[in-house]
Amino acid sequence: MAKIIVTGVAGFIGSNLAARLIKDQHQVVGIDNLSYGLSRNIQTLSQSKDFTFIHGDLNNPFILTEHRADVIVHLASQKIPRYTNALRTLEENHSILKNVLDKCVIDGSKLVYASTSDVYGKNPNLPFHEDSDLCIGPTTVKRWAYAVSKIHGEQLIQAFSDQYKIDYTICRFFGSFGPHQNLTWWGGPQSLFISNSLNKTPIEIHGDGTQRRTFTFIEDTVEGLQHCTLHKNASREIFNVAGPVENEITIKDLATTIWLMINPNTEPLLEFKPYAAFGKYEDVLRRVPDNAKISKMLGFIPKVSLKEGLLRTIEWQRNLGQ
Repeated sequence: MAKIIVTGVAGFIGSNLAARLIKDQHQVVGIDNLSYGLSRNIQTLSQSKDFTFIHGDLNNPFILTEHRADVIVHLASQKIPRYTNALRTLEENHSILKNVLDKCVIDGSKLVYASTSDVYGKNPNLPFHEDSDLCIGPTTVKRWAYAVSKIHGEQLIQAFSDQYKIDYTICRFFGSFGPHQNLTWWGGPQSLFISNSLNKTPIEIHGDGTQRRTFTFIEDTVEGLQHCTLHKNASREIFNVAGPVENEITIKDLATTIWLMINPNTEPLLEFKPYAAFGKYEDVLRRVPDNAKISKMLGFIPKVSLKEGLLRTIEWQRNLGQ
């Protein structure tokens, strides 16, 4: 069994991944500064002898010195500047990754890196496969800072691998959702859509709602991520980690679906907020993954439908009183 460091362990994906790894009898050292992660997400994990939690900030490289691991799964990240700011996104995503990479060089650890489907940007050629061109918008639009930081991260990892021979796997996530998701916009639109529907308050939709996304239930995200972490064929590869392509839906239809699942036979309350409200902003019109590579090389096929995932997520969020 492996010893695995998970950064961002109190976050959505990190806490679910850690639970799965411990269930499979791996040792997990989790690191989080709890700026976005929540202690409740790791409350059960803390009872396991195979889990160690470090409350600390990865901007401080000494946080990593105490433990040595076979694999570091690096999930900690700043996100799109709509939720934070461009300077913090660019600086922190570089600095914390650099500290993790230096640790991998010293210890000979494998790195599993959380990238994003956002790197495909405005590429109109669908579905997105791992060799697709990355077509980012103009640098005058700060929304692209997140995608650029992840593209930089992918390049930095591969450069470190060339120079220092470290092993790595890069995972590009597509719209994960489910239990432990953040309940703000940080967690994705479905989080707030569920909260609004439970509270019978208007659902805010950015733009006209025709943008399309392919959502991934957390069980599938974790299953794919675990394959990328432990499978020998994942070495020095990039993989889409996504739900079934049938999970693609417009944001407007997602809002309507969630509302009617919670409030059947009522008229959904929808409010549309123009992108101009965010300043100079651009969105991606459609994201559809090609799942062939991860299926062929690692044997991972996503299974959870959007409807099943939403039912389970709504129940979890309802039990939180949200």
